[in-house]
Formats: sequence, C-alpha cells, structure tokens
Amino acid sequence: MGEETFPADRPAELAELAERFEAERPQLRSVAYRMLGSLAEAEDAVQEAWLRLSRSDVSEVRNLGAWLTTVVGRICLDQLRSRASRREDPLPEQDGQVRLPDPVVSGLATLDPVHEILVADSVGIALMVVLETLSPAERVAFVLHDMFDVPFDGIAEVLGRTAASTRQLASRARRRVQGATPAADTDDTRKRAVVEAFLAAARGGEFDALLLLLDPEVLARSDGGTLVPSVLRRGAADVAAQAVAFARFAAEARLVLVNGSPGVVSFADGRPLSVMSFTIHDGRITGLDILTDPTRLATLGLTA
Repeated sequence: MGEETFPADRPAELAELAERFEAERPQLRSVAYRMLGSLAEAEDAVQEAWLRLSRSDVSEVRNLGAWLTTVVGRICLDQLRSRASRREDPLPEQDGQVRLPDPVVSGLATLDPVHEILVADSVGIALMVVLETLSPAERVAFVLHDMFDVPFDGIAEVLGRTAASTRQLASRARRRVQGATPAADTDDTRKRAVVEAFLAAARGGEFDALLLLLDPEVLARSDGGTLVPSVLRRGAADVAAQAVAFARFAAEARLVLVNGSPGVVSFADGRPLSVMSFTIHDGRITGLDILTDPTRLATLGLTA
C-alpha cells in the first residue's frame, strides 16, 4: 500500500487514528524489542511506524494491528541489515567481545503492565542473546511467526520472499534457537531462592557456598560497553571468584525482575553498577549475563 499525506483538514480523523495507534503501541514495542534487543531502538521503530501510518490511507485496512506489525517488521529489518553492513555489534561471543541485549528491569512485587507485554512468553536475556546470532531475515521470520503468529504470507511481504522460502527461513531459525537456548527452570519461587542464596554468598565472600550454587560448566558473560573490556568466563571456580570480587564494589544489591525472571541490580555511590540475569537449571546457575555498560545502564531509569 502506498503512502499518502494524511489530509491536514481532517484533524478528527487523525485524532481517531492516533487513538487506535496508541492501543497497538505496547504490542508494537514488544515486536520491535524482540527484533532489535534495544529498548531505545524499539521505541524509535514504533515512532517511525506512527509516522508512516499518519501519512498513509488505511481506510481499506481491515486489521490495523496486523498492518502495523508488518510495518514495524520492515523498519526493524532495515535496522538489522544496517547493523550487519556496518558490523557495529559483535555477536554474543565473537572475537572475545560480548554484546548483551537491553534488559527489562522491574520490581519484584508486580511486573509493570508495559514490561509484562515486553517480556511475555519467557523472553529472557538468554533467549535474546540467541536471537542476536540469527541473520536479519531469520530473526524477522522467527519473531513474527513463532512469537506473534503472523502468517507466512504477511512475513513474505516484509522480507520480499515467497511464502515457501519464508517458511523455510523460520524453520531454520527455529532449529538454531532451540539448539542454542539453554534449558532453564520455570519455577520463579525456586529461582528466586537460588538468586538470593547467590547474592548472600557473594556478599559474605563464601566461596564454597557459591561453588554449590554454580553449575561446574557455568558461563558468565559481561558486557561493559565500548570503554570497559568485555568478560567471558566459564567454570564454577572462576565465576565464584569474580562474584566475590565484584560484590566488594557494590554498596547495595537488590533483587529485581530481569525480563520477568529473578535477577539482581547492584549500585555504587547511588549509580547502577550492573544488572545480572540468571539462567538456572535443576536448581543450579548455568548462566550469568551481566550488563555493566554505564552508558546503557544510565538509560534504564534504575535508582538506589
């Protein structure tokens, strides 16, 4: 559908369109976040979708939500392809670098409704890291079909492919995601108990207690941004030693929800020091994803 300038002399119609768009905004942000792994870029993509809508004639569109979802898909696809061509973001463990997606951080008591939509369907940091390894087309096909039930015909329009090739693309992405996503416990009460025990042991310098909580092959990834070296560590002893050392710098650490799952935010001198996301399987920590990039932490609105 081509874009046309929305008539300026029909403010009531534009106001109604804006109201309908606002009703779709939370879902569109959720789509864009899964596509891009960046909260700011997701918001920009949604805003661009509104600009395109406001300049389009959608009088014949029967399902505005579906129309907007495909528009956001195209915008995100362009952004992902631009990233790939610039090679600005390394893959999660490429060349010793670590690039983690933005975490969605909420309080423990209740998950903010906006955050709840953003991280529905157990879209944890570990899964988001796996999505970062997909090609732009694979990521768009997988997110739109497997996470939002968009028909392959609609995704084919976004990708400029046939429905059959789009189905194959999504299938390949699905196999890669299933093969790379670590197994994880789903009981939040049990996970919270493990995270609390980890936090207490790290604060107390209890190395042996940490070893009992960590899987022998635990993998810890730390993304410090452009100014701080990334850290990739494997093995319970190494990760436990780092946890004890890091705990000394954090004046305050509190339990939060990171993408809907128990995690930890640490502060020093009132500034956020890190956001930690845990992958827990059979009651032991198998993965730690730690964002320590001060620039990105400053955008999350975290307060001590």
